[in-house]
Amino acid sequence: QVQLVESGGGLVQPGGSLRLSCAASGSTFHLSDIGWFRQAPGKEREGVSCITRSDGRTGYAESVKGRFTISRDNAKKMVYLQMNNLQPEDTAIYYCATDPNWYCTTDGCYCLTAYGSWGQGTQVTVSS
Repeated sequence: QVQLVESGGGLVQPGGSLRLSCAASGSTFHLSDIGWFRQAPGKEREGVSCITRSDGRTGYAESVKGRFTISRDNAKKMVYLQMNNLQPEDTAIYYCATDPNWYCTTDGCYCLTAYGSWGQGTQVTVSS
C-alpha cells in the first residue's frame, strides 16, 4: 500500500509560483498513476492534473492548463506540481492520490477522482 505526504503549500501573491511535492512510501509507487486534486471551501473536490506511472503522459484541468506542470521521479518516489501564474481562484487544499481515473477526448485528458491512496493535503492560498 502506497502512503503519500504532500508539502510545499503556502501563501503567495497573484502571479506568483509554488512547487508542491508528494512524497511516497511503499514498494509499488512505480506501478501507480498519480493525480493532484484540490478542494476549496464550500466546493467539491476537483481534479487538477494526473501523470502516468512511467511513460510521462499527463492530463490537466482546463483551468490550469498552461500554468501548472506535473512531473515525477520514480527513483526518489516523488511527484511534483509546479504552479505558475497563480490566481486567487487557485486557493484550495491540494491533495495527491494514486490510481486516478482518466477521461480523455480529442481535446485532451483530465482526471475526475482517484481510487487509491490519498495524502493529508497541503494548503495553497493566493492573495494580495
